[in-house]
Amino acid sequence: MNWTKIQAISRKEFYHLIRDFRSLYLAFMIPLLLILLFGYALSLDVDNINVVVVDHDQTDLSRDFIRGLDASPYFHVLGQFSEDRVVNRYLDDGTASVAVILPPRWTEDIRSDRNSPIQILIDGSDPNFAGITRSYLTAFMQKYNQKALVAYLNRQGMVRIHPPVDGQIRVWFNEDLESRNFIVPGIIAIIIMIVGAMLTSLVVAREYESGTMETIRSLPIHALEFLTGKAIPYFIIGLIDVLISILMGQVLFGVVMKSGFWLMILASFLYLGVALSLGLLISSVVKSQLVANQIAILITYLPSLLLSNFVFPVENMPGILQYVTRVVPATYFIDILNGLYLRNLGLEALWPSYLTLTGMFGVLLVLNLLVLKKEGL
Repeated sequence: MNWTKIQAISRKEFYHLIRDFRSLYLAFMIPLLLILLFGYALSLDVDNINVVVVDHDQTDLSRDFIRGLDASPYFHVLGQFSEDRVVNRYLDDGTASVAVILPPRWTEDIRSDRNSPIQILIDGSDPNFAGITRSYLTAFMQKYNQKALVAYLNRQGMVRIHPPVDGQIRVWFNEDLESRNFIVPGIIAIIIMIVGAMLTSLVVAREYESGTMETIRSLPIHALEFLTGKAIPYFIIGLIDVLISILMGQVLFGVVMKSGFWLMILASFLYLGVALSLGLLISSVVKSQLVANQIAILITYLPSLLLSNFVFPVENMPGILQYVTRVVPATYFIDILNGLYLRNLGLEALWPSYLTLTGMFGVLLVLNLLVLKKEGL
């Protein structure tokens, strides 16, 4: 390869980027907005669940139950009422997600050692939210029942029974169970795909639309030199975005990489290469900027967001989609990010994902060369 020719093509592309404000906006502003929006707005944590309580019992024990529910970090009692019809209004307009109805003589049943059911209504509009809420309520009720059992045994003059199995639960990798600890690193995969694939999907198509591709064919330039020159400006922009994302994740959200920084850079190089190659391939085949941009959104950005184990777990997808995720580059890059950010893994554990990205880059590069060779380069 002739680096002088590559430098000339890169300089031309840099000049175009400087003159095209929209491309620079897409390259820098949108990634920053994505980090802020996903980091602050997107949260899979379920807490501060709004609860309304209908207390027909109105006793010291029912009030103690309500105070214990409100003291939980997962629940917030909006109000206590004496009529059941209030529940419908709060659940219908979404003001509350849970309604607890304590029946009359509830305390009397408990103190008489009789069965004392209460009614709990959960808004199931969001199944995931409802499932987590139900598990929180179950845990709260178990703790309350254990407390009531101790009181019962004390009344009977019996010794407290210790359960034979005592599970000591410890959370690894994401000890605080904060969703932002894996959301913020995952944003980097989306940003690289935006900068790499969506921007480069326009560069070759622009040459066709402006009529300069005929001139490029007449130049003594190899297809690999042409591709390298076109990719260098976007590679630099993508790498800058990666470094900004790492810095913003640490400063704004406290998400710190546990493993080696250079492993992150190596993974970013490979993933950037895949994204750039994919964008250039789309641009070379389609030859229309408008159509190339639409196709890039469909086959790069959306799969990276939806089919990469970023927001939605692959294990919960239908079997066909699980096979589709294996050809989505972001799946392997996010696997590397989780290993570096959360699990403190090294190359000995993550090498399959590195190798897969390398293979994808090689295949896409060969396809790009074949297409440009066919076009006369």
